[in-house]
Amino acid sequence: MNRLDILDRLFQGLKFKGIVYKTKDAKGKNVVNYGSVDFLESKYKEPRKPKNYNFDKFNSGTIEEDKKTLGFTDEDIENLRVEDFEFKYIDTKEEKQEATDFIKRYEWLGTVGSYPTHWFSMRYKGILGGVIIMGMPNAFSTLLGDKTKEIERLIARGASASWTPKNLGSHFLMMCMKWMVDNTPYRLFTAYSDPTAKERGKIYQGLNFYYLGQKSGTTTRCINPYNKDKIVTDRAFRARSFYKRYAKDLGIVWQKNWSDDQKMHWENIPDDIEKQLRDYSKKMYNEAVKIDFPSKRKWAFVLGKDKRETRQLRKEFESRNKIYPYPDD
Repeated sequence: MNRLDILDRLFQGLKFKGIVYKTKDAKGKNVVNYGSVDFLESKYKEPRKPKNYNFDKFNSGTIEEDKKTLGFTDEDIENLRVEDFEFKYIDTKEEKQEATDFIKRYEWLGTVGSYPTHWFSMRYKGILGGVIIMGMPNAFSTLLGDKTKEIERLIARGASASWTPKNLGSHFLMMCMKWMVDNTPYRLFTAYSDPTAKERGKIYQGLNFYYLGQKSGTTTRCINPYNKDKIVTDRAFRARSFYKRYAKDLGIVWQKNWSDDQKMHWENIPDDIEKQLRDYSKKMYNEAVKIDFPSKRKWAFVLGKDKRETRQLRKEFESRNKIYPYPDD
């Protein structure tokens, strides 16, 4: 059977508003399936008043509260140096929970991302002062050819407390990437900066990241239906945490083997419950309040085990990708 015959079979049984779609699963395997679409309801065409968000509190708005809580004086903070902080790879459940709470306080998105895999901390005399989380990319790129998905990690989240030295972030991030290279197969580290949140990418410029332009990421985001103060992408509606909330909404008792720290295990979920969860996910996304955002800036850093590997990988990266000058701002 040739390709045209296969396509003909796929389309023969389609009804009005029916579609055939092709996508990839979490392992990168092609999946072809049927679906349905509908006309956009009139309420979604009505003008909406944009909601303004104040991101200043994530920069300096917590300093006075932190000083009071920790007993720090202005002089204490002024005398702090990067060398005073201890770098650590996080591998315990308790530390990950502490890091999650830290991200909620100091990082404007307030979440750890969809697929976190590696967690890091910086502490001053035991006090948590910085967290960086690396994870599986939202969509694997081909920045270094077919092998990219085997060596790429996303710098998913990162934040420093208001009282830490200004240069802590750049030193911390470099330590994380060096740790990854020494202990894992990952060599390519990608990141995004969001102009809406006043993220200009200064930390990436300071570390000589490649700048890949401002054309990445979804331009439409949603108000989190479970927390009106948070903004999320469409991926959040397919995240483990949201599926657990859907189950609670639907009166479904969540089973431990339905997910782990990395992903959903749909193979362990009964077909009828899986359909309920997926349908509810689509419903929640369709009903969520949408906000238009500018595209994000994309950055990349290539690092090998030694100078030779670094040189080879960077040469290949530069031959495959268009590198842009750093933004003027």
